[in-house]
Amino acid sequence: MFADQERFDRIVGILSDSFFPILKAGIQFTIPLTLITFVLGLILAFFIALARITNIKVLNVIARFFVWIFRGTPLLVQIFILFYGLPSLGITLNPFPAAVIAFTINVGAYSSEIIRAAILSIPKGQWEAAYSIGMTKSQAMRRIIIPQAIRVSLPPLGNSFISLVKDTSLAATITVTELFQKGQQIAAYTYEPLWIYIEVAFIYLIFSTVLSYLQNWLEARFERSVAK
Repeated sequence: MFADQERFDRIVGILSDSFFPILKAGIQFTIPLTLITFVLGLILAFFIALARITNIKVLNVIARFFVWIFRGTPLLVQIFILFYGLPSLGITLNPFPAAVIAFTINVGAYSSEIIRAAILSIPKGQWEAAYSIGMTKSQAMRRIIIPQAIRVSLPPLGNSFISLVKDTSLAATITVTELFQKGQQIAAYTYEPLWIYIEVAFIYLIFSTVLSYLQNWLEARFERSVAK
């Protein structure tokens, strides 16, 4: 694989020098971008899910249309429309806010279906029991249905969060200096794209592995709290 020792030493030196700058970009931009968009996306998803299950037809239609549009089009295209397309209408967004908006909308569209399915999975008897003790619909939703829906939706939402960490690499296409963009910059001046991108993939793998362990811990903790 390596023609000589000098070549090997050069590759090792490049990888050791680039590891922490790439990791730093991931900590400074990738993780914050993921956290911000996931939290905002969940808030959006919750209201979309409620609109999907409401008896108010107008809200139901709007929510369905929203989900149809943003689940049916590529995330990369959505990012390009916001960053490169909107300036033609006189609306200019900086790279990071454009990425936040795009990822938030996308997370909202996909997670709304997870939340909606979780709410609908709760047996109707739970609603009836809540009504029988004098709860209103909002009280039943807040005290009975949502806590159980959280338990159901936690695994798929956790998987969505881990996927979002990797999806944020698309922000590199609009010059957000996140983990992948930093790797591209280093590959451009070291002329070692193969090894740099392998290193980038390895750092993504570290993030995903840590988050998977955290997800498993959170699910186990939630199960114990429910059991009590």
